[in-house]
Amino acid sequence: MRPPTRISAHSRNPYEELAQLADPEPDYANYVPRDPLELGLTSDLDDEDDWSPPNHRGQSRLAALPAVVKLTVAALLCTVCLLLADRLAEAYAQSKAADKLQQSLSLATRPDVDIHGFPFLTQLIDERIDQVDVTVPDVSADRVSLAEVRATAKDVRIVGDAPTSIKGAVIGNLDGEVLLSFDDLNRELGASQLRFTGSGADGVRVNGELAIAGQELRVRARAHIRRDNSRALTTTLDGMQLDIPGVATYRPGKDADHSGLRLHRETAERISREAARAKALLAVPAIVDRLGVSKEQVRRALRSEEELHRLTGAPKFAERLMKVNLVDVVIAHPQLLEKAGIDPALVKGLLAVRPPELSERLSLSFELPDSLSELRLRDITVERDGIKARVAGSGLRVGDAARPGK
Repeated sequence: MRPPTRISAHSRNPYEELAQLADPEPDYANYVPRDPLELGLTSDLDDEDDWSPPNHRGQSRLAALPAVVKLTVAALLCTVCLLLADRLAEAYAQSKAADKLQQSLSLATRPDVDIHGFPFLTQLIDERIDQVDVTVPDVSADRVSLAEVRATAKDVRIVGDAPTSIKGAVIGNLDGEVLLSFDDLNRELGASQLRFTGSGADGVRVNGELAIAGQELRVRARAHIRRDNSRALTTTLDGMQLDIPGVATYRPGKDADHSGLRLHRETAERISREAARAKALLAVPAIVDRLGVSKEQVRRALRSEEELHRLTGAPKFAERLMKVNLVDVVIAHPQLLEKAGIDPALVKGLLAVRPPELSERLSLSFELPDSLSELRLRDITVERDGIKARVAGSGLRVGDAARPGK
C-alpha cells in the first residue's frame, strides 16, 4: 500500500496541474481536415484557401458567344452596310442623271429618273446600266407643250470614269410615249376660246368661239391627226364652219354644195316676211337664178305687193333662200348686206379668213425637239385625255456624250 502523499506548502496549484493534464484546445486558424478512415474523402474546406469570388466585370458577353454566331452577326452587318451604300449611290446617281438630262435637253422642268437593276454599284463599276425609266412632265414642242414624256432606256453605257467622273451616257435602245393633253391645248390656245376633245382613233373635235371683226363667232371643226417625216405630228382640218349667231353660217372651202355663206332659217324667214328686204334680194339676178324662180315671177313680184307676198310666202321660198351661197353675191353687191340684216364689216372680215389661216390658228401640230434627233414618232392615237404617240430610238447621247468626238 502506497503511503499517502504529502502536500507541501510549497507545492503547485492543483488546478494548474489538472489543466496541464487536459487535452489541448484545437487550433481552428490552422486546422487542416483529415481523413481518419483513409477513404479518400475530402471536405469542401480543403479548397478554402484557393476560393475567390467571381469577377463579373472582367468578362464580355460577346466573348461568351460561339464563333459561328459572331461570324453570322458580322456578315449581317456587312450586308446591311453594303445595301445602304448601294441605295445611297443609286439615289445620288439618279439625282445627277436628272440634272444632266435637264441641262443637255434644255428642259424647263427637272425630269424624274429611276434606275433599275441590283446591285447598282456593280453596274456602275461595269459602266453599263440595265434599265432607266425617265419621266419629263413638260417639254416644249413648237406652238404647244407636250404634257408628259415617259421613256424606258435600256443598255445605257456610261461615258467617263465611273464612279468618280461621269460625263454622260449613250442609250442603246429607248422606247417611250408622249402625251399632248387636251387640257393643255385648251389652256395654251385659250386666246381663241376653243376646246379640243377626242373623236375617234385619229380625229379631234374643235368647238368654241373665234373673234372676227370684233364679234365672237361659233367655230366647229374636225382635225385629223397624222405623222409627218417621223418626227412631227400635223393636223388636217375639215368640216369647219363659223356661225354668225342668228344670221348665217360660213363654211370655207371649194365644195360648192357645202361651202360658202348661207343664211340661217330665222334670217331667211325674216327676209321673206319683210317686203323691202325681199325686193332687195330679188333685184339681184344671181340670187334669182339660184332660187329657181322665173324672171316673169320676179318681175310681177317687184311690181305688186300681192305677187311679192305670194312668191315669198310660199313654203319652199325660205328653204331655197337658205341654200343660196351668198359669198360672191355679197362681194359684188355689198349694199345687200345691210338690207339683209348682216353687218358688212363682219362679213368682210369673215371672208378675209382663209382655210389655211384658220388651220394655222387651230393647229395641234408639234415636232420633237432638235436635241432629240435620234427619236422617231411611231403609233399615234387619239384618246380621251389627249393625243398619244409612241417614240423610239437608239444611240441617243446625253450630257457630254452628245458632243462630237466623245
